[in-house]
Amino acid sequence: MNTTGKSNLAKASLIIVSALVLSACGGYPTVPSGDRFSEPDYNYVIGPGDTMEIFVWGNEELTTTAIVRPDGKFTTRLVEDLPASGQTPTQLARSIEAAYAEYVRQPVVSVIVNGFVGVPEQQVRVVGEATEPKGVPYTQHMTLLDLMISVGGMTEFAAGNKSVLVRTSNGQQTSYGLRLDDLLRDGDISANMVLMPGDIVIISESWF
Repeated sequence: MNTTGKSNLAKASLIIVSALVLSACGGYPTVPSGDRFSEPDYNYVIGPGDTMEIFVWGNEELTTTAIVRPDGKFTTRLVEDLPASGQTPTQLARSIEAAYAEYVRQPVVSVIVNGFVGVPEQQVRVVGEATEPKGVPYTQHMTLLDLMISVGGMTEFAAGNKSVLVRTSNGQQTSYGLRLDDLLRDGDISANMVLMPGDIVIISESWF
């Protein structure tokens, strides 16, 4: 891992540890009411692990399925090591057309993503006392309830109402308190909210 990667990992670890400590003290504000169901300006971008179907119109022999490698690139039958990560499917289609133009006259390409992983910046991650802590690809209109269903809810040791949402906006990270006990165990839908790409949910552990 390079120096930048180690620095980012250290920062992320510090954020999680700090959030766990402060959440035990109940030291976070709630998400402002105006932001609870505000929809983000969101376009999916391709990430490592995504599966894509690449259609080349009029050249069926070039139509193929590709998986984006961990380095963010993929290989087709004509061109090796094409960058894909960080591009929308439309942007990638134009990039492939430019690469194929050396071999095919006026290529017309469509890219369909049918196995979604996404870039880390567009995933929503759950750590701590979730039944299945993991990163989940963000989807339009995703709510906190949707996320908790996808990770199987909380463990019996969770302190749901002391959980924390870490959100990055305009390069600034802000932490908010969550009421997961109220939402999942009491059915209080007022504790639900819309999530944003890159959100981190930290579920605290009960201190007995």
